[in-house]
Amino acid sequence: MGKGARTLKEEEDRSAASSSPDTPIRFEEVKKHSTRDDQWLLISGKVYNVTEFAKRHPGGARIINHYAGEDATDAWMAFHNDKEKVSRYLKSLYVGDVQDVPTSDITEDFRKLRQLVVERGWLKPEPWFYVWHFLHVVVLELLAVLLLSYFGVTWSTTLIAMVMITISQAQTGWTQHDYGHHSVFPDLRRSHIFHHITIGLMKGASSHWWNFRHFQHHAKPNMVRKDPDINIAFMFLIGDKLPVEFGKRKRGFMPYQWQHAYFFLLGPPLLLPIYFHLEIIYFCFKRRDWLDFALTVGFFFRFFYTYMPFFGGWGTFAFYMGVRFLESHWFTWVTQMSHLPNEVDRDNKNLDWVHMQLQASCNVEPGWFNDWFTGHLNYQIEHHLFPTMPRTSFHKVAPLVQSLCKKHGVEYRNKTLVTAFIDIVRMLKKSGQLWYDAYYE
Repeated sequence: MGKGARTLKEEEDRSAASSSPDTPIRFEEVKKHSTRDDQWLLISGKVYNVTEFAKRHPGGARIINHYAGEDATDAWMAFHNDKEKVSRYLKSLYVGDVQDVPTSDITEDFRKLRQLVVERGWLKPEPWFYVWHFLHVVVLELLAVLLLSYFGVTWSTTLIAMVMITISQAQTGWTQHDYGHHSVFPDLRRSHIFHHITIGLMKGASSHWWNFRHFQHHAKPNMVRKDPDINIAFMFLIGDKLPVEFGKRKRGFMPYQWQHAYFFLLGPPLLLPIYFHLEIIYFCFKRRDWLDFALTVGFFFRFFYTYMPFFGGWGTFAFYMGVRFLESHWFTWVTQMSHLPNEVDRDNKNLDWVHMQLQASCNVEPGWFNDWFTGHLNYQIEHHLFPTMPRTSFHKVAPLVQSLCKKHGVEYRNKTLVTAFIDIVRMLKKSGQLWYDAYYE
């Protein structure tokens, strides 16, 4: 083959990419372009070749690959506030139109619901709520410092200060989640700045690391190899299918039949104090993300500079780990209660957006305490259907989502906070037993 010659597949792709907009593309053809080296996305009936763009995608390459060869319309609508700007960029990636896109009745109804949400302004934030929330996490830490300064360092003041800072850190975690989802500001620039401030300088974590993990979770929740939040087989097996697969293949690193018991030792106590610290450092160095690493270092400089006069070096380290230990329990139970007890499976590319999000999510009853304690993640269903929706609008759209689910026979799960917590342990016990039975059958 001479220099500059192309393979047959390259010629076919080149021809398809340069085809006339008047020449329709069949959906079966789109489905063939689903690998990392050949990625087409279908958005609102139009096909785009995003193979090269995926490497530069602000949300990461993997989230695009998760939808390669599929109808990504609802995911694209869900994740982008600046649709006009993104649409202009997509023009250079345009391949052609698809006329035989399979669309379900529930998808059509959901898109009407989304249009209603836009018309009623429920995607626009209430600025004063976020001002108040930002200030209250800052005031909590200031009060902790004033407590130690005025009353001195005793066991009681240390414990009270630790609890106050834990509350501040947990609530900062919920507010960085808002900025990360671009649900506070209409423009991405301010969203990115405040996300770096809250998750970096105020929490000591990486903005890009969070984006890399969390957007994949939203794109394909509870799907093996797609959702990093369920990539925990090195310690826990979840769902009904994965444990059986592992058991039959004699796979596994742990005595999973006891995972509901050792979860209390190896789960919440270690997630934030150990695992996340190591993963963030690894992520920043692997990606050479020196900005996020610098912001993380800035957090630790601030924390140690503030508390070393009270506790000294090692005392401040112990104080910090105590805060993370308490926060880790809060974070783990709240973030996992709405997903882990639900269906876990491999990617079903025929599943529409509504079914995919509903089968992996559940709500926890609303109320002022539950809303505050969970950062409004008790509205997990609404949050997953509308990721950029400000949390102050969840209660507005919830009745309409319930009506949509009822019309199409989709289960809308809503639990008490205690039941949601208990279901995590029930799931771990059931999944562990499934693994054990399959392993020793």
